Amino acid sequence: MPAVVDPRRGVRPAARWGLAANISLLFAERPLLQRLDAAAAGFVAVECQFPYAVPAQALADRCAQLGLRWVLHNLPAGDWAAGERGIACHPQRVAEFRAGIGPALDYACTLQAPQVNVIAGGVPAGVTRTQALSTLVDNLRAAAEACARFGIGLRLEAINSVDIPGFLVDRVEVAWEVIERVGWDGLRLQFDAYHVARMGQDPVPCWRQCHARVGHVQWADCPGRHEPGSAAVDFSGLLAAMDESRWSGWVGAEYVPADPAPGGTERGLGWIEALGLGRACAGVAGVHGQTDKAPAGAAMGPTSARRIR
Repeated sequence: MPAVVDPRRGVRPAARWGLAANISLLFAERPLLQRLDAAAAGFVAVECQFPYAVPAQALADRCAQLGLRWVLHNLPAGDWAAGERGIACHPQRVAEFRAGIGPALDYACTLQAPQVNVIAGGVPAGVTRTQALSTLVDNLRAAAEACARFGIGLRLEAINSVDIPGFLVDRVEVAWEVIERVGWDGLRLQFDAYHVARMGQDPVPCWRQCHARVGHVQWADCPGRHEPGSAAVDFSGLLAAMDESRWSGWVGAEYVPADPAPGGTERGLGWIEALGLGRACAGVAGVHGQTDKAPAGAAMGPTSARRIR
């Protein structure tokens, strides 16, 4: 693979990771299947927050036709349209969370996705933080057991509590503690540079501290959550740190295009070349966090023990 050139840094080694378009936020003026067509013009892979409105086989067939890899989606996370942002830490919604494990893995198997992500949610009213964390750990163990059966990695994302007040897992340090309590190597951190920066942390030293526990990366600039290069995050520094760590996996471009008009995503893709990425970053040595061993103490709820294709 040829070297990747960053005009601000000179020549650096080709990346060990691939760049994926988040089709929940990018190309949003199109129906979901048509977003795959648009993504194929500039990306080698896609991720999606919640793909469940479109049959998994239809998505898989279109990805195969376009030569796209599907690399990540979230487990169901409550009523997103109504403003819910995850239910995995809610003691009264354990059955609902575990009922979503089967469909999420059904999609992952059909789409050959290497990993799925859990959104913890906010601490519910009347529930202590300790209770919420305990519920999250138990639910992650149930999801981990199911993921282990199919060789699928599990991710836990730290989401900032500035945009979502009260979010339980709002810093990577909290995510680390939860991951250690679950005790399964297939559960790893989903590192989102935007959420790290939104909490007032510098993503570059944060990456250096936690990269060994990272299974998936997402990014957007901060503030604004727009294209890389539109605000204050040091993406050149982050890329250098990723190169130094020799991390391998997938990086999801999960941002809101600054241009909201139709075609705004395409017009805003100049950051890819500005950072010296292009399609050359498709070389992925592997994806962290897949194992066939279930965590100790894991137990699947009866609603999640469904047949997975």
